[in-house]
Amino acid sequence: MVEMTSRWVKVVNGDLLIDAYLAEPVAAGRYPAVIVFQEIFGVNAHIRDVTERIAREGYVAIAPALYQRFAPGFETGYTAADIDLGRQYKNQTTAEELLSDTQATIAYLRGLEKVDGDAIGTIGFCFGGHVAYLVAQLPDIKATASFYGAGITTMTPGGGLPTIEITPKIRGTLYAFFGDRDQSIPMEQVKQIETALRHHGIRHHIFIYPADHGFFCDQRDSYDAAAARDAWEQVKNLFNTVLRQQH
Repeated sequence: MVEMTSRWVKVVNGDLLIDAYLAEPVAAGRYPAVIVFQEIFGVNAHIRDVTERIAREGYVAIAPALYQRFAPGFETGYTAADIDLGRQYKNQTTAEELLSDTQATIAYLRGLEKVDGDAIGTIGFCFGGHVAYLVAQLPDIKATASFYGAGITTMTPGGGLPTIEITPKIRGTLYAFFGDRDQSIPMEQVKQIETALRHHGIRHHIFIYPADHGFFCDQRDSYDAAAARDAWEQVKNLFNTVLRQQH
């Protein structure tokens, strides 16, 4: 574990200033970078904690606010009302804007002294797991950790062909994590994702746990400590083997 520091920053995307939570090692040097994609609940305490955990592993980590255009500063908890509001905001996002915001975040990272701009990965949860799969098509993304991203096989933010259709464009390595009791992602859809990844020759690994949706989040009732612990080890292995190889 390395000592890290964190702060809020602004990522510039044209006329839009995106709030983003940045965590980075204190020690001088150049580090791989990881973009953290939020759940529907905004860049809340859980997402900030994940961002800091990644920085302690020796990465520069950043979590951009995906709802900046229509709900700046939004973060919430996990009540039924919170879920309804988060879904309303999620439904206002578009694939085009999410790709654009990710590209702007990559440009921001490359402008930082401590970032090795050739070693960039992503991790996302819930809605962010879908976003992580979507932006894996960007050539700059070398490693993707997608946690229980619903709708990958059935839709894309803003409408259009389902996100699974971008699978042939993925150039990096993709790990995807699911719970077999997740009501929002039937195992049939997980099989479709694995089939697409295999068919297009994408380096990948699918992990399925005896768990529910949101199993990685220790602030949710669906948290599963054993699944979360194993998934975290797999994520560290992914970033260590793929992103550190770029050096």
